[in-house]
Amino acid sequence: MFTSENIKPAFKAAIPIMLGYVAIGIPCGILSSSIGLDAVQVFLMCALFYSGAGQFMIPNMWLAASPIASIILSVSFVNTRQMLYSAAFAPWCEGVSKRLAFWFSATVTDESFGVNTKMFEQGGWSVERATFVNVFSQSSWTVSCVIGVLVGNAIGIPLAIAAFAMTSIFICLLVTQKFTAANVVAAVCAILGVFVCKLVGLTGPAIFFGAIIGVVCAIVFSRVKEKVS
Repeated sequence: MFTSENIKPAFKAAIPIMLGYVAIGIPCGILSSSIGLDAVQVFLMCALFYSGAGQFMIPNMWLAASPIASIILSVSFVNTRQMLYSAAFAPWCEGVSKRLAFWFSATVTDESFGVNTKMFEQGGWSVERATFVNVFSQSSWTVSCVIGVLVGNAIGIPLAIAAFAMTSIFICLLVTQKFTAANVVAAVCAILGVFVCKLVGLTGPAIFFGAIIGVVCAIVFSRVKEKVS
């Protein structure tokens, strides 16, 4: 596995992801430092958790005084897509060791999923190379977040700016989705769900409930559309 035939092409494929993570990871580290996390804690979070959207959500929801249970549920719900990514790679993991398949699936992210999917479809790609793409990407993310913590400790970052990070990450997740009727229904219903929850005083779990409402409405819409057509 640890051969130049695997490492070199994997590193080349991972370069765009690594550069992108530098631009996103440093702000995430700065945001993490705003709630008191130090470099070691952020390093461990990146190494063990490794979720850009989740790591942006945690400090923002903490700053918003959200309950711990709400933070856990919201982050877990957002990251359920990782299971779909791993399942999509199942056909290419046939015949590989369970240990390698585990490390590969455990380190998949949005960006590495796209890169590795393209490489598998082109042919000549292996799970070993795909795993190295994931590891290089995670290393870049981890280093960038740690640098962000050190920068955040050196300079003061207004919390008003930090508080917008979660909003921006949801906007990024939204605009990267395919423009379909079901996705539009999910987005609109999720926004309305969050608004209604906050209106009735459910500020803490508003994001979690809003996300569930959006997904359920999109599923119902798709089922009704299929029956009508």
